Amino acid sequence: MAELHVHRAKNCVRRIAVACVMAGTLGGAAPHALAGVQHAVTGVPANCRRLVALASHHLVISTAHWQQAGPLPAAAGRMMPMLGRVRLPANCLVRGVLDPRVGVGGVKYGLGFELRMPAKWNGRFLFQGGGGLDGFIAPAIGFVAPGYKPALSRGFAVISSDGGHEGFTAAFAVDQQARLDYAYAGLGPVARLGKRLVERFYGRPARDSYFYGCSNGGREAMMVAERFPTLFNGVVAGDPGFNLARAAIAEMWNVEHLEAIAPKDSQGRPILSEAFSPADLQLVSHAVLKACDDLDGLRDGMINNFAACQKVFNPRVLLCKQGTRGHCLSEAKVKTLEAIFGGPHTSSGHPLYASWPYDAGIDTMGWRVWKLGTSRTGAPNSLDATLGVDAMRYYFMTPPDPHMTPATFNFNRALQVTKQTRAINDATGTFFSSFIAHGGKLIIYQGLSDPVFSPNAIIAWYRKLIAQYHRPQRWARLFLVPGMNHCFGGPATDQFDPLSAIVRWTEDKKPPAQIIAHGPAFPGVTRPLCPYPRYARYKGGNPKSATSFECVKSP
Repeated sequence: MAELHVHRAKNCVRRIAVACVMAGTLGGAAPHALAGVQHAVTGVPANCRRLVALASHHLVISTAHWQQAGPLPAAAGRMMPMLGRVRLPANCLVRGVLDPRVGVGGVKYGLGFELRMPAKWNGRFLFQGGGGLDGFIAPAIGFVAPGYKPALSRGFAVISSDGGHEGFTAAFAVDQQARLDYAYAGLGPVARLGKRLVERFYGRPARDSYFYGCSNGGREAMMVAERFPTLFNGVVAGDPGFNLARAAIAEMWNVEHLEAIAPKDSQGRPILSEAFSPADLQLVSHAVLKACDDLDGLRDGMINNFAACQKVFNPRVLLCKQGTRGHCLSEAKVKTLEAIFGGPHTSSGHPLYASWPYDAGIDTMGWRVWKLGTSRTGAPNSLDATLGVDAMRYYFMTPPDPHMTPATFNFNRALQVTKQTRAINDATGTFFSSFIAHGGKLIIYQGLSDPVFSPNAIIAWYRKLIAQYHRPQRWARLFLVPGMNHCFGGPATDQFDPLSAIVRWTEDKKPPAQIIAHGPAFPGVTRPLCPYPRYARYKGGNPKSATSFECVKSP
């Protein structure tokens, strides 16, 4: 495979932020929930142009023009190739900056946004979450998954934001207000602005408001439910980096341990991508499947009963025995797997993040691009070693330390140096009284082969929710996706539509008992995603059909 360079790795983050942001659930979309009541707006182009008059010292409106129905412009589509194939309805496109200012070092900051309002509106407003370190404005179309109409085409007014800064590095974090805006403070103002513009354009307020995001957008989704509990009726958080600072500590841990076993280049630098070969990871994947695939009643390439799998699989079964060669792993590689999947800890054993479940998706490019990369030199291009290190140096550490490396990172002081950012950034709260009273509903989905945000972390958080509310399933449900990498990809049924699920739950009071998924890894196959702590167990019948499975509770 052609070598990825660092900028290619960052492009992967952009794809996560734009397309993966909305990798979804609930196949067989509910027509009623999707369609709503769409109203044709009269005098729309004129109404759109008039929005320019709302500009002020605190609000710059650079664009307010009417767009005819058609494909997404090529320039926007390049951010995610599949977006270029999306056909959009006629809409009013508004772009601008809220609260522009000059910050530390003379850098210009402000909450950049894009809002699209369709001619035929269903009365709903959607805030589309960002991804990575933000720093760019993704097309505000509410992308869900390939084959599903984006929210804009369903009649939603959709807004997106750049998180308060421009650029794909963490350099913005030297500015205090920029840190706050990215962490959480920019979400409320952009949402309120979007709602005001929608009301001015249509002449009436949005009937229902939604937030939908994956990755950092998933963190933002949980953040709005925790810190802006009355702004949204329905919230979808995909693969959320809700405890992002601790996950960043895990990235340093991963790089340090992988570099320790990686071969060296001519300059003595570790070649990170070669710490594990594709054959090594395929060996692990096959071993996990051999041990766990049929624990749900069917050997089909997916591990639905993941909880039972963690009790029966041990990577030491792959350890090379004396005299054996090939189809096994060295002691150093097995220990590194144990260290990575066990999660980071201090020298005294105090855990700094969660452990990871073993799953079949470890041998896919979606896993490799985060942990290992593909660089054949001592200049790594994995996202842990590039995006993760950059974010730790400038955003998570206070004060910033531009000279930090994973090899010099002090895990015994990790919680201390990240304490200030964790306080503003991590969406770990479990107090939702206003969100619940407001009628809010929350859907979280998480890939079980996510290489950057551990499924065990969000499971532990949800268990706290169960302990606090006893029956949080009445307003918050967690769906785990076997084999899925970060937001999409992997040996998984990774295409689904949570937007329909959250609308039906919020407006029709129909909670999702299961969400039907499919994906290119398993052509012609559908599977139910079950609300935790249930999993999909085969009950007999057509092995390709979701109807042959039932959601049962783990013993």
